[in-house]
Amino acid sequence: MREALSKGLALIIGFFVFYTAATGPFESLIQRALFIGLVVALGLTIYPLGAGKSWRPIGLVVDLTLACVTIAACGYIVVNYDAIMTSLPWATMADKVLTLGLVVTLLEIGRRAVGLIFPILVLTRLAYALLGHHLPGALGHRGFDADFVTETIFLGDLGVWGMLVGIASTVIAAFVLFGTLLLHTGGGQAFMDLAMRLGGKSPGGAAKIATISSGLFGMVSGSAVANVATTGNFTIPMMKRLGYPRPFSAAVEAVASTGGQIAPPIMGAAAFVMAEILGVSYVTVMVAAILPAALFYVSVFVTVHITAIRRGLQIVPENELPSWREIVAPRRVLPIIAALGLLFTGIFLGRSIATAAFWGIMGLLIAFVLTRAGQIPWRDMAARVLDGFGDAGRGLVIIGVLLAGAQILVSMINLTGIGVTLSSMIVSLAGDRTFFVALIVAGVCLIMGMGLPTTAAYVLVAAVLAPAMTAVGVDPLAAHMFVFYFATLSVITPPVCVAVFVGAGIAGTNWLPAAIEAVRLAAVVYIVPFMILLYPGMVGQGGALAIAEAAMSGLVLVLAIPGLLSGQPLFGNRFADALVYLMAVTLAIVPHWIGPPLALGVLALGFWQRHVHLRKRQITSAQEG
Repeated sequence: MREALSKGLALIIGFFVFYTAATGPFESLIQRALFIGLVVALGLTIYPLGAGKSWRPIGLVVDLTLACVTIAACGYIVVNYDAIMTSLPWATMADKVLTLGLVVTLLEIGRRAVGLIFPILVLTRLAYALLGHHLPGALGHRGFDADFVTETIFLGDLGVWGMLVGIASTVIAAFVLFGTLLLHTGGGQAFMDLAMRLGGKSPGGAAKIATISSGLFGMVSGSAVANVATTGNFTIPMMKRLGYPRPFSAAVEAVASTGGQIAPPIMGAAAFVMAEILGVSYVTVMVAAILPAALFYVSVFVTVHITAIRRGLQIVPENELPSWREIVAPRRVLPIIAALGLLFTGIFLGRSIATAAFWGIMGLLIAFVLTRAGQIPWRDMAARVLDGFGDAGRGLVIIGVLLAGAQILVSMINLTGIGVTLSSMIVSLAGDRTFFVALIVAGVCLIMGMGLPTTAAYVLVAAVLAPAMTAVGVDPLAAHMFVFYFATLSVITPPVCVAVFVGAGIAGTNWLPAAIEAVRLAAVVYIVPFMILLYPGMVGQGGALAIAEAAMSGLVLVLAIPGLLSGQPLFGNRFADALVYLMAVTLAIVPHWIGPPLALGVLALGFWQRHVHLRKRQITSAQEG
């Protein structure tokens, strides 16, 4: 019964998203209330209280009570939409009861889905709003009673029905549907086959397959943990079968999956939130992410390559690799081309992001039907599409619940002014020096993001920490990209590195060695955000020359630092090799236009010398042979 109800609700959410993407959303509060009501109802069926326990009947009563309260709260907003938006309603006792029930339900589903950390953060901010007037010094405020907090959270569009839920119920929901349909209609297998062909025949081929495939999947899924669970179930067993160390296998998958959230063209949900917060188009955010994402994957790929050579990791046997003919078959590529082509046509024609996503979905479905007609039964095609709609509904539960909770948290931060206070304290502690402010912000981002999905982590750090960076003169887009990057990296940073936990579970190894491997693989990635502050071209600002300068500097770093850390030889002398790498890194971060070209020249000279040295060895070996 519960499973059938869950499937039905998931399909309803999927079709709700499809309909509103096609025709446009309902009035703002109505759209958001309907969305929250649906995802909460589905969340209670996916994460039942006491499932499999003897006290499940009690859990069922609790779940039914929470569902009824939530439906009543959402229904109240739909019915009273005009009064809420055209007047300033005072909170009644019924309003306070509905608000309490809705908040408890959202936080309880959040607890079941992702753990205690996020609900505790939200409850802490609520307690601070109600009791903060008792605190001394800068952290104290004038205090707010339960009526005012209820009016802020429930009776308006600043609290739970605010901007974040608006984005979740429209733009993010449309892209989640787009992504799940793309994967279910063959895009997932196409991505995996392409990754196998591109990376499988070189040293460490299975690890490179994981890097490429996880990046491709991550662009669509936008969730590092879900990505590890999806692609990791294929790539990690392959790496283990070829003799790769288990911690290394888990780490490669976790790091590669993390990068998908910052990789255009389809980034994680946080990218849409960033665009809304900054008041810029999604295209602006997407362009800003191109170079950092490219450097992320180049650094991981280079590190994997060096590690594979040093450890003698095997390539993937030729008989396990798909042929190019199979990969580029029309039934594989045409649905992807149609989907992405119409998606970006809509975006560049200035249509709303949700409408562009609808165009992409329609292009995908039409191409899928045309290329598969006669090859697979109509019933199977319909089943794949329905599975895509259902998976989209299920995937939106965590996004919807967490963004609703995050909206409550942000509304309390804005209400109490704690964000401004903490930003001022950080700037004061760092003495207005950009580098030290950035260092503090990076550390706090990693800590605050631990145990949270990236979108929730980004919302939290953007509200509190991005203002500290803009206060010392950092461009708002660069500041938000900086905190977004570190919020993303929190999922692979010990001690609470959820993406590594999932990868280690699949690999059958302890999480700590896997986490150490993950940090080593991502060593350069932790430096890339600081390059955003040094070079505006890193986020597409300053013109073509500035972008070229940033690209050269970043390329030197992602090539030199892995070589330095792994002792990759250049001249055959360890001291000379380290000196060349250090010289290249130093020149790359010199804030002058001449630095990056010189750094690239020094590194190129070192690589040329290595090539000459290896060539001589090959000739000598051939002559001796």
